[in-house]
Amino acid sequence: MSFPDFYGSVPAIAMRDPLAGFLNAARGGVIVYNYSDAVKVAGHSCVVTAAAWAMLLAGLSALYGTDLPERGGLEVQFCDAAEEGTTGVTASIVQLVTGASGASGFHGIGPTARFSRRGLMRFSTAIEGNLGLRRSDTGKGVVVASDVSMVPMSAELRDLFPRAVAGELDDASLTKFGQLWQDRIRSLLLDHAGDVVSVKEWI
Repeated sequence: MSFPDFYGSVPAIAMRDPLAGFLNAARGGVIVYNYSDAVKVAGHSCVVTAAAWAMLLAGLSALYGTDLPERGGLEVQFCDAAEEGTTGVTASIVQLVTGASGASGFHGIGPTARFSRRGLMRFSTAIEGNLGLRRSDTGKGVVVASDVSMVPMSAELRDLFPRAVAGELDDASLTKFGQLWQDRIRSLLLDHAGDVVSVKEWI
């Protein structure tokens, strides 16, 4: 499997998963997620997947600092409905990293439902941002918002995009379109992640 080279330069997210440790699924319960994992879940790399990754990086850093975030130890909220716009794509990436899920999630082990992740993700909430993250242990929370318009399409990409969607490009032009598309993602994640994401305390 081959991905654009810049994926390897995007900061990874390391999580401490007590369930993975309990079942010896990962040494020490530590699981490291890379941007390529988000691409695998979404099936593509676009400004939505990039923004989801950037929001997770910023939100988890604000909540945990240099400590490892706890997978399964976060409540997650979205301001939009799950089926609205690209919320579902973002939610799939957030679920991958945080373990939080809705009614269909892991129900836990034993009579106390230890390690349950069910009901930790909610949609259509009143948060003033795209994504809310709250620690289950301390109650500290942040609301994260993204604005990908800060990294607009180049003029050449804007010209190629509608023609690519319409299936009007030859192979060479389609290859160029894909390169320009990923150039924008690279710029968002490596050059402007701090510009497209804002974090505030969730009261």
